[in-house]
Amino acid sequence: MNAPFQARAGLREPFTAFVCDEETADMLRPVAVEHGWSPDKVNKGGLRNAVQSLSVSASPNVLFVDLSESADPLNDINSLAEVCEPGTIVIAAGQVNDVRLYRDLTASGIHDYLLKPFTVDQLRETFAQAQSILSGPRGEAQAEKPHVMSAVIGVRGGVGASTIATSLAWMLGEKANRSTALLDLDIHFGTGALALDLEPGRGLTDAIENPSRIDGLFIERAMVRANEKLSVLSAEAPISQPMITDGTAFFQLQEEMKNAFESTVIDTPRHMLIQYPHMVHDAHVAVVVSELTLAATRDTIRLLAWLKSNAPQTKVIVAANAVPSGGALEISRKDFEQSIERDVDIVFPADPKAAAQAAKLGKPLAEIATGKLAQPFAKLSNMVLSHASEDGAEMPTTEGGSKASIMDGLKNMLQKPKAEAA
Repeated sequence: MNAPFQARAGLREPFTAFVCDEETADMLRPVAVEHGWSPDKVNKGGLRNAVQSLSVSASPNVLFVDLSESADPLNDINSLAEVCEPGTIVIAAGQVNDVRLYRDLTASGIHDYLLKPFTVDQLRETFAQAQSILSGPRGEAQAEKPHVMSAVIGVRGGVGASTIATSLAWMLGEKANRSTALLDLDIHFGTGALALDLEPGRGLTDAIENPSRIDGLFIERAMVRANEKLSVLSAEAPISQPMITDGTAFFQLQEEMKNAFESTVIDTPRHMLIQYPHMVHDAHVAVVVSELTLAATRDTIRLLAWLKSNAPQTKVIVAANAVPSGGALEISRKDFEQSIERDVDIVFPADPKAAAQAAKLGKPLAEIATGKLAQPFAKLSNMVLSHASEDGAEMPTTEGGSKASIMDGLKNMLQKPKAEAA
């Protein structure tokens, strides 16, 4: 019942109430009218009716629920939370005068608890506070930040694109302070939720099977929340059930995520580009993840050519991942850059111990990375925000470098003769 998706609040009913007695209903109706809400939204039935109704319909912005007939208010409120959308402000009323109950209810996500009998002025004050939250600075701040969409694409399986996608999403949320969605499009073998120690749920498979269901409220229900700033949409579809789709669901998911989040990171399997070339059409940045091998070099060349033809407006970042510190390379960085006819923008050093530790803890690699391993993640996040800002407003960078320094370094790198690249 807390509010990570505040920007979507305007799509819901503004107010609904479930009360146990006519006296409370008579008090609520005129106050609701004062706030521009329909008095018809005051229903009889109390908490039980609220749970039944909200299990089959969308939650309102402000929900008033009467606990007078509840034998176990705290447990019943938890059942309400299971059917209540994130972002709903819940105001409860009851007859139990117990400060411990009040503390437990507010800790569970209730905005306020009114002890019956309460006055009209108390009701007005509580509703005024609820409206100020709905129109408060969080929604305004989100609207001021342009949306940034990035697609992370591995040129071959096993190059670590999912690891980088998860870490990039975490960096944009935790370090750049942007509400971020991670969309893992590996329907059967995705690791976006697994890497964050989460259950993926059925949200993504439901979206593919029923694209008409996708809207703002669907996004709120389907996204699995990793922390205050990061939410994930992933899947572990049965491998005996192929997903048949024309790609409409993916386009609609991208559109809804633009409205609900400040950043979207799409973990894009390379085969998805062949089937659904529109996947990166709206992406500001495509992060192409490779390794320094002959096969990866070939596929990097092919993928860069594909992006140039199908998404010329998308800025491309080439990242070489899991590069060993010694000289045991199948192909040198210099030869790799000469073959793809451009420089590598970011090099992620190989660190098996850190990768194993991240997997054990269920955390993104960027969260536990230190020293030389942490620097590339900060640089990648800054480059994504910097490239996106070229099309619009200024973007705040994450820890590890300013936008100006990142862009200057990138320009110098691109101007450097290939023979001098190291």
